[in-house]
Amino acid sequence: MQALVIGGGSGIGAELAGLHRAQGTTTIVWDVAGERDATCDITDPAAIEQAVAGLTTVPELITITAGVGHAGLLTEADPAEWDRIMAVNARGPWLCMRALASALQAAGQRGSIVATSSISARLADRGMGLYCASKAALSMVVKVAAAEWGPWGIRVNAIAPGVTVTPMLGGTEDAPWLRGPAERTALGRLGQASDIAEAIVALHQMSWVTGQVLECDGGLSLQSPIDPLGEMEKLRRDRSR
Repeated sequence: MQALVIGGGSGIGAELAGLHRAQGTTTIVWDVAGERDATCDITDPAAIEQAVAGLTTVPELITITAGVGHAGLLTEADPAEWDRIMAVNARGPWLCMRALASALQAAGQRGSIVATSSISARLADRGMGLYCASKAALSMVVKVAAAEWGPWGIRVNAIAPGVTVTPMLGGTEDAPWLRGPAERTALGRLGQASDIAEAIVALHQMSWVTGQVLECDGGLSLQSPIDPLGEMEKLRRDRSR
C-alpha cells in the first residue's frame, strides 16, 4: 500500500504523512514548501503532470490537503483574490484529482481519493465569502468525481474540518476571536491536525463510502451561529451581576 499526500509539507498534510508512515504505509509528499519528496504547484497543470510522470507506481491512497485561507468582505475583496483562492482551493485539487484518477484508470488500479474541504463549504461565514465559495466548489467536484469514477473502482470523498490549529491560523490560536468557536464546539476545544489526519485515514479505509463530505469539527457546526441559548445565558449572567 502506498499513499500520496499533496500539501504534506505542513499542517494537516504533514500530520497525515507522519501517521501513514507510522502505520507502515509508504508515503510520498508533494508540496511547494516544507519537507517533501517532490515540488508541485497545484495551480500549474504542467507541474502536476510532471509530478505524476515521476511516480514509479500510482499510490492507492491519495489525499489533497493543499489550500489557503482568506478573510475579507465580499464588497471589498479584489477580483484577483477570487482567482487566487479558487485556483488553490478548487481548481488545483480538481487538476490533481483528474490527473491521478486517469493514471489509476490507465494502470487498472482501484484507489481512494480524499480532498480537504471545510465546514465553511455549507456555512455562510461573514468575512470569509471567497473561502466558503472555493470549498463549496470543491465539495461538489468531489461528488461528481465519485459518480464519474466509481466504475473505475476509484472512491472520492472529502474531509471537512472546522477551526483547526494549523499554520493557516498564523499562530493566532490564542486570539480572542477563537474563544467563541472553542466554546461552541461540542467537544470543548479547537481541532488539532492529528484529529483530521485520523479521520482521513479512516475515510480511506471505508470501502463502501464514496461521494461523501465527512465533517470533522468536534461538533462545532451542530449549533447555529445565532446561538439563542447562549445569548439567553449571557443575559441571565448579566442580570445576576
